[in-house]
Amino acid sequence: MQELLGRLSALDPGASLGLRVIACFDELVVGNVNSRALLSAAASLAGCNAGYCQDLPSRTMRVTPRGELVDEPPVAPPAGSSATADGLTVWIERSGPAHANDAIILERLALSMRIRHGRGRRDLDSRRALGLVLDRAVPVEDRRTAATRLGLAPGTRHRVVAAPLFAVWDEHPTAAEDVVPTPYGPIHALVVPHDHPPIAAGPIGVGVATTVEHLPRSFRTAVVALRLCAPPETPAVDADHYGGLIGLLADLPPDADQPDVDALAEVMVAPWGPPTVDALVRAGSVRQAARLAGVHHSTLQQRLDGIGDTLGFDPFDDGISRTRLGIAYLAWRLRTSRVLDLPAPGRSRP
Repeated sequence: MQELLGRLSALDPGASLGLRVIACFDELVVGNVNSRALLSAAASLAGCNAGYCQDLPSRTMRVTPRGELVDEPPVAPPAGSSATADGLTVWIERSGPAHANDAIILERLALSMRIRHGRGRRDLDSRRALGLVLDRAVPVEDRRTAATRLGLAPGTRHRVVAAPLFAVWDEHPTAAEDVVPTPYGPIHALVVPHDHPPIAAGPIGVGVATTVEHLPRSFRTAVVALRLCAPPETPAVDADHYGGLIGLLADLPPDADQPDVDALAEVMVAPWGPPTVDALVRAGSVRQAARLAGVHHSTLQQRLDGIGDTLGFDPFDDGISRTRLGIAYLAWRLRTSRVLDLPAPGRSRP
């Protein structure tokens, strides 16, 4: 548990502390740790003693932030720093005003203790419902049932927002959300209405709009969009910007053979490679690409000739060649994406 708390504390200090609390207790519950470990986590996160008591059988336990049991006689739970449900009371022994995350620590501690003591299983199932909704391997009827538990009505359209655990939220929408495992690590996933206004956060990827039955597709496109982010210049990417291309990329197997991408990687090792290819993909002519890249058009033409030699085709030969270059460029960006890498402690995020 201490190793887990150490990993969480190494996250960017500007990240959502509330999400760290959720991730911490989720992992402890999955690990089926005992009551003392849950109280130790709450005490460590809060920086003060944490305790619990239950009616049947009667029991009380208090733990310090160092995980040590408190031998002093039990005290009444502090006003405003406790939570009670199903015969269980948990508290944190804060002296002075409550801290910003005290409420969420109490909430997750209470839920975790109820689950530990065989209570609150329904809450756990509901909280895990989003994982079922976003898993395309789950039968569609089961996904509909899970979506209904989350208040997502059949026939309505929503988008999935994907973010790393260290994302910075200037505003946090009210939405069904959870931390969902992916091949790229745990992703914070939220489901918002299809017409939700832009969210002030980063890095995030916004998936395509779908009905609840097809939310796994929205999630896959949201993860692709997230991996295309390039903070701080591009802290958020909307899948709609790439149209049908985002779906192709989302369905591409991670181990797919991509000779165009392999060839393009040879171009990208040159310092001028990434900005030149980016300009070529966005421009309609060599002269326009030269302006975007900030070079003379003759220089850009020389680079284009070299790129064509390496790729084995002229990117400006016809529409198909332009499309090949565009898809290869996006796939290369996904292959080399670092947006999900854990930032160094103290490093600022967009």
